[in-house]
Amino acid sequence: MKLQKFLSLTLASLLALSALAGCAQTETSSSTAAVSSEAPAEPSEESKAEETSLITFTDHAGRTVTLEKPAEKVVSVYYLSTSLLAAIGAEDKLVGIEMKAETRPLYTEAFPELLKLPAVGSGKGVNVEETAALEPDLVVLPLKLKDSVEQFEALNIPVAVIDPETMPTFLETVEMLGLATGCAEKAGQLVSYYHEVMEDVSARTANLEDKPTVYIAGSDMLRTAGSGMYQNDLIEMAGGVNAAASMDSAQWADITAEELVSWDPDKIFLVSYSDYTRDEFLADERFASLSAVQDADESVMIFPGEIEAWDYPTASSVLGILWLANQLHPDVVTAEEVETAASEFYETYFGMEYTAE
Repeated sequence: MKLQKFLSLTLASLLALSALAGCAQTETSSSTAAVSSEAPAEPSEESKAEETSLITFTDHAGRTVTLEKPAEKVVSVYYLSTSLLAAIGAEDKLVGIEMKAETRPLYTEAFPELLKLPAVGSGKGVNVEETAALEPDLVVLPLKLKDSVEQFEALNIPVAVIDPETMPTFLETVEMLGLATGCAEKAGQLVSYYHEVMEDVSARTANLEDKPTVYIAGSDMLRTAGSGMYQNDLIEMAGGVNAAASMDSAQWADITAEELVSWDPDKIFLVSYSDYTRDEFLADERFASLSAVQDADESVMIFPGEIEAWDYPTASSVLGILWLANQLHPDVVTAEEVETAASEFYETYFGMEYTAE
């Protein structure tokens, strides 16, 4: 079956299901009863229902998080969690978000109501007092802010710590947020769509003999993603080889110009959120000898990122798998297939119209 037809059928099914399924009570794990030396009284039906309604999961800090019921008031100080909550239909549960929300095209285009919410933190820190004043049922923090957890626990405010920097932990994050907010069904649909796309594209590129080496330049020209990051998984699925795969860093890593020249990647991709332009990269004399620079029209490109960055662990990064596969192997995944998938994806998850422009 052609990828275009496959993805159209999949997303059409998800769109129909999404129209029926909102954020509702979900199956949750049960609590354990206290141990007593005396024969316990038979628990009432009411107490049984209360026990089985508890939601329990393990976050990315290895903590056990327990909620009495799906969170109705959520604070997220991290774009990745805020945007994922919106994608799974939990945007109306948000009562506080990250700073600089007005710079996010996704919010201004599809979720303008989020711009009215209090900004209580960022990846660099969270204002515990302002967050507590919002009386949240759940606070979502990135792993880098795990030191703030103790302050919220002292206030009896549940916290979920996430670290979606690899493909597996990204998908775990989606499931975690879905469970915590009662939006497990739509979260599961998004995870299923990811698996379907990943398996299909991986199968189509697995046996290709020509797998170009790929360099992804981050916010700085000489900052890249090693084998421990989401971007490495994306490159491999799309039928490429990460030029920086020998670096096992789980964070963006700085390299030297000499290292990049020694790798001499076949393809170079610049991120949409970089601190430089494509013209500035191409004009840099340090990179003049690179094969990709000498064939810049075909080999130096910018990852799409008008609404969300497709190279980053965002909800729409599944489209980055398709787009990169098309850039590396246009005979395997066509541009038309990517455009069709993107159009249907944005309608399904963000309720907005997408065009290639």
